[in-house]
Amino acid sequence: MGTKHQSSSDPISDPKKKRRVGFSKIDAGVEANECIKIYLVSSKEEVGSPDSFCIKPVDLNHFFEEDGKIYGYQNLKITIWVSSISFHAYADISFESTSDGGKGITDLKAALQNVFAENLVEKKDEFLDKFSSDRRYVKSVISTVAALKLTAANGHNGDSKFDPKEDTADLEVFRIVGEPVGHLYSRLVPFILLLIDGSNPIDVTDPRWEIYVLVEKAIAHQEDSHPNLLGFAAVYRFYRYPDSMRLRLGQILVLPPYQRKGYGGSLLKVLNNVAVSEDVYDLTVEEPEDSLQHVRTLIDVQRLFVFGPIQAALNSVVARLKQENFSKKVHSCQCGPPLSAVEDVRKSLKINRRQFLQCWEVLLYLGLDPIEKYLETYRTIVSSRIKADVIGKDSEGVGKRVIDVPTEYDQEASFVMYKSLNGDATNREMAENRSNQEEQLRQLVDERMKEIKLIAEKVSSLKHR
Repeated sequence: MGTKHQSSSDPISDPKKKRRVGFSKIDAGVEANECIKIYLVSSKEEVGSPDSFCIKPVDLNHFFEEDGKIYGYQNLKITIWVSSISFHAYADISFESTSDGGKGITDLKAALQNVFAENLVEKKDEFLDKFSSDRRYVKSVISTVAALKLTAANGHNGDSKFDPKEDTADLEVFRIVGEPVGHLYSRLVPFILLLIDGSNPIDVTDPRWEIYVLVEKAIAHQEDSHPNLLGFAAVYRFYRYPDSMRLRLGQILVLPPYQRKGYGGSLLKVLNNVAVSEDVYDLTVEEPEDSLQHVRTLIDVQRLFVFGPIQAALNSVVARLKQENFSKKVHSCQCGPPLSAVEDVRKSLKINRRQFLQCWEVLLYLGLDPIEKYLETYRTIVSSRIKADVIGKDSEGVGKRVIDVPTEYDQEASFVMYKSLNGDATNREMAENRSNQEEQLRQLVDERMKEIKLIAEKVSSLKHR
């Protein structure tokens, strides 16, 4: 980490100028997001280049002070270079001057170390040298473990009709377990903090954590070519009574230069393969972001579309939904999969019940062809399900009221709670709440319908390739 103090001329040094006495302004500070730029570089030649890949963190402010600001610096600029070879970082810090304007002077080194920890290199020359000294780092991590299969396991991951013909010949996935997890994750954790909103590092001392790394193979017959890490996933393996294991995907990230190229989907498919081949109870995802849930559902719908044991139940529900005027009497419980189908999917595909129900809605959408003819019926199904999930079964129930009652004891501690059946105020409040709930429900249904349509269109396009 280097600093450059750009001193300016002192107007007081001119004897012809008179000294003026005044009150200094309170330091308003500068937001970290406004003065920090982060670049991901793969060679020393890219350091300082305007063409280097700029990373856009979710929010840098929460690493600095309580209000997200940096204090005590004039014209502060921080440029951080992160190596995609060794994952070390170097911060180039420049400013004109420092002064305590009432808020102190922010300790930049401590703040940056909260993000990069030991990966932050003090000297620029040392950082540049690591491009050569650590050029084999990724290779050293994966050299002692075997690559996992990228293809379907036991025919349960998909079907040739859905094969997007992705070029995976240059990709490999490796599973890192045990002590090496901590060493590798300590270098990757800055990406987690910078790029995944609300994330926290995993406990690398817990041996049940596993890291899956997706790498691009080194180019054959080139001595200076080495594996390139594209992304990684942290998976927790835990016991399920009485005699099985579950896998939970805790974190997954594709490095910014390689995003939107299908690599995240490749990682998910490998995790599905592992779950099926090792016959775990199921594979779950911890609080998935919308983008991850979209890819996950797209993959699972493709798997389910060709999964024989559920086809009869699916066709039966679709046939009933196509009945005339069915939308007026449809209920979500009538349109869900039977318990036997839920269990078959969990046992064979390792898809848990919650995820299966999400995919089931997409399968119904695909089955109701042409969807325009049955759109009202279908929207009723989605609306009923969301209302049950979000608002609950007691949304139409009566309210509760609390009133004070006269007492010779402590007045503040004396009250009566009762259900109000006819109170005007409560009825007005319930009407307002019901109106708000209906508007929120409509927005949720609109969003869900858009998501279902998007996934269904992608599945259909893959099916007809």
